Amino acid sequence: MSGSLALVWDERLTGYDFGPGHPLAPVRVELTIALARELGVLDRPAVSVLAPSPAETSELELVHDADYIDAVRQAGQTGRPNGRYGLGTPDNPVFAGMHEASALVAGATLAAARAVWRGEAGHAANIAGGLHHAMRRAASGFCVYNDPAIAIRWMLDQGAQRIAYVDVDVHHGDGVQAAFYDDPRVLTISLHEHPATLFPGTGLASETGSGDGRGYAVNVALPAGTGDAGWLRAFDAVVPPLLRAFGPEVLVSQHGCDSHRLDPLANLTLSVDGQRRAQLMVHDLAHEVAGGRWLLTGGGGYQLVQVVPRSWTHLLAVASGEPIDPAWPVPDAWRALAATRTGENAPTRMTDGETAEYIPVSAGIDPADRVDAAIMNTCRAVFAWHGLSAPM
Repeated sequence: MSGSLALVWDERLTGYDFGPGHPLAPVRVELTIALARELGVLDRPAVSVLAPSPAETSELELVHDADYIDAVRQAGQTGRPNGRYGLGTPDNPVFAGMHEASALVAGATLAAARAVWRGEAGHAANIAGGLHHAMRRAASGFCVYNDPAIAIRWMLDQGAQRIAYVDVDVHHGDGVQAAFYDDPRVLTISLHEHPATLFPGTGLASETGSGDGRGYAVNVALPAGTGDAGWLRAFDAVVPPLLRAFGPEVLVSQHGCDSHRLDPLANLTLSVDGQRRAQLMVHDLAHEVAGGRWLLTGGGGYQLVQVVPRSWTHLLAVASGEPIDPAWPVPDAWRALAATRTGENAPTRMTDGETAEYIPVSAGIDPADRVDAAIMNTCRAVFAWHGLSAPM
């Protein structure tokens, strides 16, 4: 089953909707599924589609406090904000059925986790998930329930001893880090824009965990303007050696595509091609270090037509074992759908025309280069905890 992909999908997942004008528009997920279907990804023999059920209260309580869950439920019923729990802010507006929609997203990621943990599929995906900012007692950054953390905690309760979480969203994966900050069974690695220039203002290399978890929180804070070559160089320098040293039983990854140069909410400058290269690297690492057991989610991404559907369709194709050639044309039928749904002209190719190449740090480090400085800060902070030497 190591080469199979279980995609957890139901149109009801688009019900996670903060309303008109909010950046996290569910049309981005709708268009992704439509593009993947149009390109035949969902019809591949290795791909199965699973329908999710909402996470039960006891499952949400694996990560969230009961009073917070009650507050989410009440806010969705009454429409009244609750500032104590971060509900009703511009980032996290209250909407009808908020609890039910959020529980369904969490349930979809749990269904993916079960498929991987029980050996029913080698890889499993919930692209509507990846809500990595939600905290134990508060909504944050468009995230109500922290589905990756819930899925990881569920697998730990099933007996997992080592789970690695790799977060490539442009924003720091702060909620997942916080959930396991003192737990050496979970290695969290986040590559993100430097907190000096982007929400949530955390994720410095000095955040390394606490207590028994010291050295198991890893942060690569990249300068604004970092593009494919620098980002991929940083990923290659940090992620593979740590995963090889840690030896996870399952690899969990969050694939926010808001690192793209067109994203309106952030300042990195990756291409769809660079994001596809990162997806291939994560896939290869899942097979190398975790026996192919890979749970993947979506995440951020706010260029709803130009970026998200292409990037995540590439992700699903990679996870299915048959990557899409970047030169492939975008189907006319899908471009027509995108125009109808958004009024925007869609791209004509699955590529941004970039090579997505990088120079590994083995060729030498330049301390004056801001990306190399970020790499060195991270390696000096955590590598020794894993018996590794920082690159020179």
